[in-house]
Amino acid sequence: MSSSQTHRTIDAIWRIESAKLIAGLTRMVRDVALAEDLAQDALVIALERWPETGIPDNPGGWLMTTAKRRAIDFMRRSKLRNQKYDEIGRTAPLYTEDEVEHTLDGEISDDLLRLIFMTCHPVLSQDARVALTLRLLCGLTTDEIARSFFVSESTVAQRIVRAKRMLSAQKVPFEVPTGEELNQRMAAVLEVIYLMFNEGYSATSGEHWVRPLLCQEALRLGRILAEIAPYEPEVHGLVALMEIQASRLKTRINVMGEPILLMDQNRTKWDQLLIRRGITVLERSRKLGRPLGPYALQAAISACHAEARSAAETDWIRIAALYDALARLTPSPIVELNWAVAISMAFGPALALQIVDELNKEPSLKEYHLLPSVRADLLAKLGRYDEARSEFERAASITRNTRERELLLQRAAECVSATYKND
Repeated sequence: MSSSQTHRTIDAIWRIESAKLIAGLTRMVRDVALAEDLAQDALVIALERWPETGIPDNPGGWLMTTAKRRAIDFMRRSKLRNQKYDEIGRTAPLYTEDEVEHTLDGEISDDLLRLIFMTCHPVLSQDARVALTLRLLCGLTTDEIARSFFVSESTVAQRIVRAKRMLSAQKVPFEVPTGEELNQRMAAVLEVIYLMFNEGYSATSGEHWVRPLLCQEALRLGRILAEIAPYEPEVHGLVALMEIQASRLKTRINVMGEPILLMDQNRTKWDQLLIRRGITVLERSRKLGRPLGPYALQAAISACHAEARSAAETDWIRIAALYDALARLTPSPIVELNWAVAISMAFGPALALQIVDELNKEPSLKEYHLLPSVRADLLAKLGRYDEARSEFERAASITRNTRERELLLQRAAECVSATYKND
């Protein structure tokens, strides 16, 4: 394996393992900023050694063991040595690489949830909570987070730095709260898990369109939350949404890792167990007797797709109505863009194009690649292939995901072929 291939593999391993590393180290040192630094130190050592020695059989265990050694070295040098080093000596023994995977599985599950609640503490602003958690749990760079939320990279970096300092200064506990404090933090935690799942479902950047392990982790954490808060309808709404969306993961890419769009997916390969689970959980949310919230509405939309035996049988009128309800509940240009897609399928592309053209004036969507992508699709359906090609190319220039860029350029090329055919 070449050095560049090794580095790409290490990057992929880091995206998978970093959240577990940081969560486990935060439990040890009780400081999320220090935990991230220690995890990064382990990554640097891996980047130096693995190209020469080869990637170990259990890279996650190797990184955890290395990071723990760095933690203990730090404690030896710190003023808190007597207090914290003794504590680590009692509660966090070093593990061999083979032992880490088995010994820490249960602890890691709890640690990730504790880390989410810690980073969603009310001492932080909502923007800071989201940025910090995407950085720590999803392994996104500040640039990727900035592009996702249409703000500058420096703004995101400042939010993350300030958030870590605030958590340390306020001595925010590394725990899952109970009672009223649990309820107060629930909305922020749900948002973070939702964003975590979405990053796995459609990766912001990189060479892979989906990151299934991230989806699985988000879904597992959601299920744990549903046990902790069984009477919160939006918890069940989010779990239902993730269950149904996860049912399509295996059909979203082909054997080459290339994206397959919803309308082209083989529905017979959708995971029916996950669909049934999702619909059951959605019904549980409804039975709690409160109006459907944003996650439950999105789950209802997803259920419409899941219950249709073919793309042609999809109830697009109902989906458009649900998106309309979602837009009224949580106004957002991205929700409006999804509504426009549903309007196109239900009532034709001409009406939808009017909605999208209005969204073109929205400053926050200037760098959102799905806006020109949707507009291109509508133009192509109307036979305006030259305009569609230009929009597909613009969308391809904006996206940071390699697979998505390839798909958009392929669709642009199809527009060129269609233009020649019509001529």
